[in-house]
Amino acid sequence: MNFVKLEKQAHEIIGRYDEPPAAMLPLLWLVQDELGYVSSEAESWVGRLLGIAVSHVREVVSFYSMFRTKQVGRHELRVCTSLPCLLRGADSVLAELKDRLKLTPGDTTPEGELTLTEVECLCACEIAPMVQLDDQFIGPVDDSSDGVSLDALLQKALSDSSNTSESLEPKTIVSTDGPVLSLRLGNMEGTWCDAYLAEGGYQAAKKVLSSMTPAQVIDEVSRANLRGLGGAGFPAGRKWSFVPKDSPKPKYLVVNADEGEPGTFKDRYILEQDPHALLEGMIIAAYAIGSHKSYVYIRGEYFRPAERFNRAVKEAYAKGWLGRDIQGSGFDLDVVVHHGAGAYICGEETALLTSLEGGKGFPKLKPPFPAISGLFQCPTIVNNVETLACVPFILREGAEQFARIGTERQGGTRLFSVCGHVNRPGLYEAPVGVTLRELIENHGRGVRSGRQLKAVIPGGISAKVLTADEIDVSMDFDSLMAAGTMAGSGGVIVMDDTTCMLEALQAAAKFFAHESCGQCSPCREGTGWVYRIVRRIVAGKGRLQDLDDLLNIASDMEGKTICVFADAAAWPVQSYITKFRSEFEEHIRTGKCVQGREAAICQA
Repeated sequence: MNFVKLEKQAHEIIGRYDEPPAAMLPLLWLVQDELGYVSSEAESWVGRLLGIAVSHVREVVSFYSMFRTKQVGRHELRVCTSLPCLLRGADSVLAELKDRLKLTPGDTTPEGELTLTEVECLCACEIAPMVQLDDQFIGPVDDSSDGVSLDALLQKALSDSSNTSESLEPKTIVSTDGPVLSLRLGNMEGTWCDAYLAEGGYQAAKKVLSSMTPAQVIDEVSRANLRGLGGAGFPAGRKWSFVPKDSPKPKYLVVNADEGEPGTFKDRYILEQDPHALLEGMIIAAYAIGSHKSYVYIRGEYFRPAERFNRAVKEAYAKGWLGRDIQGSGFDLDVVVHHGAGAYICGEETALLTSLEGGKGFPKLKPPFPAISGLFQCPTIVNNVETLACVPFILREGAEQFARIGTERQGGTRLFSVCGHVNRPGLYEAPVGVTLRELIENHGRGVRSGRQLKAVIPGGISAKVLTADEIDVSMDFDSLMAAGTMAGSGGVIVMDDTTCMLEALQAAAKFFAHESCGQCSPCREGTGWVYRIVRRIVAGKGRLQDLDDLLNIASDMEGKTICVFADAAAWPVQSYITKFRSEFEEHIRTGKCVQGREAAICQA
């Protein structure tokens, strides 16, 4: 292919970045959008433009799951088979698609119309079982009143027409009660700049830029007890204070929108339906740390969220809320939207920075911490979408008001993603002191079909599982840590008494084995080893010794690697086996799970 026609666009992309190699992923997306895949000639072209070896380009292409090196169908149907979707029947959906299309995952129909792909979590767990057709999320794919039939799905997938007998737009349940994050959620069309301004939007940013010092902003956020809502729970104001005031280097604000934790779907709603709340929080945070350039790293599978957020960025520039001399304040801020390409590990902040710099998403050793040496070896703050979306409320209503909503050590509310075996999966805003029982019974309307609750994962698939007797616990970071688990991303995965815990562990083990970046041997070898053993037990070939072996492997992984991915992979192994050991032992002895299903059928 002649790449001349892409040269102008390529140079415009490179110009957005402070260092050219950081344009690696956007250039690869440019090529793939044009060709349908990344050819070896395209890799050479990208390497020449960026002044880097083609071998490095090849490394990057092979690292990210969304880059293709061969042509696929005109449409791609991606079927999620992570734990939240498996709980709602994803294995049956995939089996029927394979049968009706006469394809195995990775294959394309003979006419080149459709490629079928099996993927890990797409973070649309509220519409499980779900699929992604090209850039559209569709679900639940079932026979429920709000579901999408396989006939309608295949009619759309196998034609260029969007006309089907059923609507493929998901019907979702989203809290709109506020008071902090959800007031403008629920509108599928999104809240745009004029409407946001009419509702008091950007008032907090105007107040900050006109009458507050950076130190005063940091103090206000600190007194509000805002904790990082991406999973770590580190105090946001304290994190901002680590940026050196006298550094001659540029300072960067990086927004982590690489939402990928199974069971979690909060950031997607903010990006799609209330993007200006995030932008206002970014303006305030950038002012507080002295940053004039911000990068927003959005996960590759989030096509519509990226499109919506890009629209909001353009609006903010047009209205004078981004760019030079914002609203006559003398403060400048530019925003670059950066599209990832499918790698869960890039949700870890240092891996995200490595990816943003144009490399494979490998985590970095700490120290130095990003606040001292982060993006391009400059002081950098990495904040989650939800964390920044809380900031305008704090600066508008006051730190005391935000702190009062929460607990003694964690202020405010958060968006809880509730999915799995509940009657009403959805996204719910609640004070961080809400109990897990209240989330399940009041917001999720209880366990489906009158079944008994068996287990709950309270903070995304990495969190240690809780039994039905352990759900009277507050959902703030400290309470869940005291209960032996973690708040994590706020992704609540509910499992009823039909759940085979061995199957649940297999789904988690498969996810971690697939998503390990491979940099550290305890993680690279340990995650694969765990998955192989669990899969063998599921297949009816397990030994009782396997359980102790799994616990020993998990122990040897924990705390032995550059980042906490290996720990996250170890925690489900430890908690599932410890709390449901008799079920695991029975499965090994009889070849059947406690529900009486044969092992081969139990296998996902």
